[in-house]
Amino acid sequence: MACFVVPTIVGLIIEKSKKKIPSHLHASWLSAMIFGGAVALSVEHIAHGEIVPWPPFLTAMATPADTAAMLSEMAAVGIPMTLALLVFWAAIVVLYNKTAIFRKVYSLQKAVG
Repeated sequence: MACFVVPTIVGLIIEKSKKKIPSHLHASWLSAMIFGGAVALSVEHIAHGEIVPWPPFLTAMATPADTAAMLSEMAAVGIPMTLALLVFWAAIVVLYNKTAIFRKVYSLQKAVG
């Protein structure tokens, strides 16, 4: 219904504060992952008729009962999906930064010896 809204909001927050995030955290990677996933989910929701080109745009907002179900889905699917994405991004950043350190040490050893 609207699970893509949660990562989209997080992505917008990341984009807005990207200049304040240290470069070694690779915020652009996180943005790419978040917005790529949000676009893919949006396409899927359009294909299933859950997003339409007329107001209220989300079919789940047509009635109050549907809106409650949509908010429930956002909490049950959107938030865990976003948290999983953040954990995956953090793991990639840690792995990349650790291997970058090893590459620097190896290149220094190779240059010295």
